Amino acid sequence: MLLQAGNVVSGRSPSAAAAATKSSSSLLLSENQQLMGGPPSLMEKLTIREREIVLKQGRRKVLSRGQTIFSQGAKHDGIFLIESGRIRVFYSSPLGREITLAYWHAGNFVGGPEVFDTGTHQWSGVASSNCSIVQLPGKELRTLAVEIPNLAIGLIEGLAFKGKCYSALAQMLGTRSITQRLAHLLLHLMDLYGVEDPDGVVIAAAFTHADLAHMVGATRQWVTISLKRMQKKRIVLTKRSQIVVCLPNILEEMRGQASD
Repeated sequence: MLLQAGNVVSGRSPSAAAAATKSSSSLLLSENQQLMGGPPSLMEKLTIREREIVLKQGRRKVLSRGQTIFSQGAKHDGIFLIESGRIRVFYSSPLGREITLAYWHAGNFVGGPEVFDTGTHQWSGVASSNCSIVQLPGKELRTLAVEIPNLAIGLIEGLAFKGKCYSALAQMLGTRSITQRLAHLLLHLMDLYGVEDPDGVVIAAAFTHADLAHMVGATRQWVTISLKRMQKKRIVLTKRSQIVVCLPNILEEMRGQASD
């Protein structure tokens, strides 16, 4: 199932905004129920003094939506702690196809899997909303991890969680059809961001067809065509650039089917 991406709604009604902030996890395609809670915040176990020490070593940056934070193949140095907003992490194939690995939000860090040593980034990260981040360079982070045990534990727990997430993503892509993955995605987005509507349940979150395609491993055209087919059958409805789930029971059946 999908883990929540944090607040992705702007300019919506209070009920829609509330739906987008029901929990503080991260968004990833997975069937693993244990991943739903997300990892603990990297700074959660630190004392106020320890947090001050860590942040003093960092470089704070404010990013606009769409701004690149790090690029696949570029030189790597440390991690980026997310203070606000959400960051999309994705892999690009040599032919330019993209697969979203996860959306991470406040309290999470991105920039791994290496956290201390320099090397090259294995994937890219881009701000999918306005963000505030703190870059912690690898050399300084290594020193901090030695001095602050709870920071080292947080790094280990965060990396372990990310490893489980990416393993779950690979399993989902390898064992479920695209149709199943799309139905799965719509149902969980409904659970996370759903707002009651006369026609059903509105998914009150700002995800484009391209965003959905990158999450399920399909093309934007395929997602658009599939949603149109679902709309003809009144399974879903497009309303003010949002998706309304009208027949979740049919999506449940689609999620469980054996093949396309």
